[in-house]
Amino acid sequence: MNTEKSKYLDPTKIVEHIDITQFNTIDLIEAMGKMAFQARNLSRAAKIYDLMLSDEKCSIILTLAGSIFSAGLKKVVVDLIRHNMVDIIVSTGAIIVDQDFFEALGFKHYRGTPFVDDNELRELLIDRIYDTYIDEEELRICDFTITEIASKLEPKPYSSREFIIEMGKYLVEKRIGEDSVVRTAYENDVPIFVPAFSDCSAGFGLIYYQHHKDGEKVTIDSVKDFLELTKLKIMSDETGLVMIGGGVPKNFAQDVAVGMDLLGGEVKMHKYAIQITVADERDGGLSGSTLKEACSWGKVDTSFEQMVFSEATIAFPLLASYAYHKRSWENRARRHFNKLLLREELTVSKT
Repeated sequence: MNTEKSKYLDPTKIVEHIDITQFNTIDLIEAMGKMAFQARNLSRAAKIYDLMLSDEKCSIILTLAGSIFSAGLKKVVVDLIRHNMVDIIVSTGAIIVDQDFFEALGFKHYRGTPFVDDNELRELLIDRIYDTYIDEEELRICDFTITEIASKLEPKPYSSREFIIEMGKYLVEKRIGEDSVVRTAYENDVPIFVPAFSDCSAGFGLIYYQHHKDGEKVTIDSVKDFLELTKLKIMSDETGLVMIGGGVPKNFAQDVAVGMDLLGGEVKMHKYAIQITVADERDGGLSGSTLKEACSWGKVDTSFEQMVFSEATIAFPLLASYAYHKRSWENRARRHFNKLLLREELTVSKT
């Protein structure tokens, strides 16, 4: 690495991922419940999450949006998976591929500043995410690793969940990425859905693959994503949503309640729902739309719902630490949803 580039990508300034197991926020969250504004909202959201974990009939869907792994929240999600505190993940592609899989390959995010000459960063092939930096040349390696994975698969349509399983297998085979979300989810049978899979580093890898591949090709079937997630909703007695940010993952996870209706199943709204967001509801946009509004669409019950208007790097570790240290997860049974979907796929293929 040249001297100018290493000035920004300083190995002494690597973004470190916060460890919720090392600090107990129970007392803090309980005290915040006696305050007002977003402190009280966060306290109620944390208690609703603990209710989800205590409800043996509830399957928990975690949705992720925003540049949160680049900001140091990756280990929070890894710990939620390892301790059986989440059963399904729905995410943006950037979080899963450009941030998690990128780090699983051995690359890092670096602490920087927004007060910098972005033209200089461009010349040095450094990408900026607010106050963090990554190496564009390393990101290209991530792109082409996706190309490599695709080129070894049978040419046919895959759901994003199926493709991400192959990414997890790749990390296991290479013996890398032990602390990645992709590998941890693969090893613990937790499905990851990325409904806008092309909108990230995976998209670049796949267009390169398709451009150079003759004949039948690997493709990503977003409708299959929707069908698979709806089937998981049908398999679950109750469901709860833990939503970090908004966007496509929020809408995708909420929509499965309506999908159940279309498939002729018993319609059940999500029993529990909490969201941490900085988006505003006044413009009618989805990311800031309230969970009470989602009830009008038949998506979310209003008995146990809470909006928290706060930035994720502040609120998410506090909420997750509270739920972790309450330890209701110790009595939960693992869902093994990846195996259930595979079993169904094999049954269908035989008939």
